[in-house]
Amino acid sequence: MTNEVIHINENEYKEILLQTVAVIETARSNIARHVAATASNTYWEIGKILYDRKLESKHGSGVVKRLSVDLKERYPKMGMSPRQLWNMKSFYSRYKDSDTKLLRSVALLPWSQNLLILSKDLSDEDSLYYAHESISKGWNRDVLLNAIKLKMHETHPHPVVLSDNNFATTLPLHQAQYANEVFSSTLNLGFLGVTEPILELELEQRLVDKIKLFLLELGKGFTFIGNQHVLEYNGKESRVDMLFFHRGLRCLVAIDLKIGKFVPEYAGKMNYYLSILDRTERQEGENPSIGIILCAEKDHVDVELALEGMTKPIGVADYQLIIPKEELEKTITAEIQSFQEERVSTKQQKEDEE
Repeated sequence: MTNEVIHINENEYKEILLQTVAVIETARSNIARHVAATASNTYWEIGKILYDRKLESKHGSGVVKRLSVDLKERYPKMGMSPRQLWNMKSFYSRYKDSDTKLLRSVALLPWSQNLLILSKDLSDEDSLYYAHESISKGWNRDVLLNAIKLKMHETHPHPVVLSDNNFATTLPLHQAQYANEVFSSTLNLGFLGVTEPILELELEQRLVDKIKLFLLELGKGFTFIGNQHVLEYNGKESRVDMLFFHRGLRCLVAIDLKIGKFVPEYAGKMNYYLSILDRTERQEGENPSIGIILCAEKDHVDVELALEGMTKPIGVADYQLIIPKEELEKTITAEIQSFQEERVSTKQQKEDEE
């Protein structure tokens, strides 16, 4: 029996490494989420028992102390101190009347981060902001604490779960839920320093130049593959503005940049791109590619109608720049018109000279 040596090039090896890392990261992410969700559910149920029994710190301290002793004897590693039991009651009491979006978000947070948010007496909206940012961007407790100290909920747009998508009808349930947690409905691109009108290619180039900051804004788990990524199929060539891979979702993510308002035609174009990606570049074990159309402005009804019947998972998000969207779009339209007029004038001048 001979031992055959297999030689592969550097690009092939990087592909193998990327796939292996993706599998490990997905497993770690799933385990972490499962542990956090299980712990939160346990603490929620214990908190409900204490709440339903109307135990208060003044009149129920003896009961809670005794409960703590008995629980620690049975479960010595669970940290069932009286203080933790009161925290569980506070956890249940704080969120028992909150909407499902907030409940789902805090359920995925580590317990220490939940306690931090609880201690700050935040509104439901602000609690959702910090929970969502912690989950999507992988914040630890220290980063979360600093964000709360800086009052980031006052200076940053509140990300909400991206509702302008068709994930529920094009992805398996667990994949759709995760995708909704990953993608935000609004991105803050203020780090680009845009102070004057720009065209789509310049916007794309600025994002590429500051790709690290863009990745931070997108959230944890994204790997940048390239911009103006060429898709070849059936003798035709198309280009995706920006292409990423998300380790947790285990799929390619195509982003189409638009400088103006969302129009329905964009959805059909993205659906086409995703079909080609899935046929030519999606590898074994990877999930269906996801497309995000990033526009300066969107209308929920237009998005809903445009995505109805699409077979590929597509979401639409808008972005915020330093100058107002309306002014940006108006000025860019004027700039394009001026540029076209200048070209016509130059062409006419050359013809006259000849």
